[in-house]
Amino acid sequence: MNFDGRGIRLQRLMGDGRAVIVAIDHGLFDGPIPGMENLPATAAKINPAIDAVLLAPGMIRHCAGVFAGAKRPLAVVRLNWNTVYCFHFGYLGAKSVNAYGVQDALREGMDLALVSLTLQTGDEQRDAANVEIFARLTNECHALGIPVIGEYFPAGHAGMTPPQLHENVLIGSRVVAELGADAIKTFHTCDFPAVSSAVPVPVFGLGAEKLPTEREALRLAQREVEDGAEGVVFGRNAIQVPDPLKFQAALCDVVKRGMTADDACREHQLQ
Repeated sequence: MNFDGRGIRLQRLMGDGRAVIVAIDHGLFDGPIPGMENLPATAAKINPAIDAVLLAPGMIRHCAGVFAGAKRPLAVVRLNWNTVYCFHFGYLGAKSVNAYGVQDALREGMDLALVSLTLQTGDEQRDAANVEIFARLTNECHALGIPVIGEYFPAGHAGMTPPQLHENVLIGSRVVAELGADAIKTFHTCDFPAVSSAVPVPVFGLGAEKLPTEREALRLAQREVEDGAEGVVFGRNAIQVPDPLKFQAALCDVVKRGMTADDACREHQLQ
């Protein structure tokens, strides 16, 4: 029964073959950032065409309107907190902690969970502790029929060469799948087909840093899909744009319908 529940939620997420997820959970690590100072107002800029919204557990109730429509996106809730995302604090250790209980998040309205994992932190005990938190939260979610998107995020990724980043992501993504993740969110690498083909679950490419133009962001999504991604998770690139609703419609055309980035820009009058 629990597996069936997970299957139904995953089927809803992947209903059109590929998934588009918009992330608005940045405040959990960065505080208010441009375009996301007022999160309920930000949520109002979510296009109903997208499949899911990634947000922090404490913000579901404040953004309830986005999940109230007949064609509503799913609520993906981040359950653990990791210092690897706190770039402005200068942390180096990538320590993960359990931030919210699975039962509590389910009561708030969670449809799917996101649990992150960072390995190769330089500290054997920390790596093991991060795995322990990931495995425990994943098992608790599965016991309640909740699918888990496992986010693999390398420590110090900005200072890695492309081959180093690829090797880290390749190994980490496989570990996340082996620990039971139902899907994976991670970086697009220089040999992303090797990553997507090394795991038996959907891999979603993330948007990472804000790109200079909407066209470049759509081209990243196009490359990720062409390299085997079964969806994308875009945050800044989907929100910090002149017209988020229009950009997200174009993103759906690229990811879900196979349109090229240039054609989507022409169709939706984007730069």
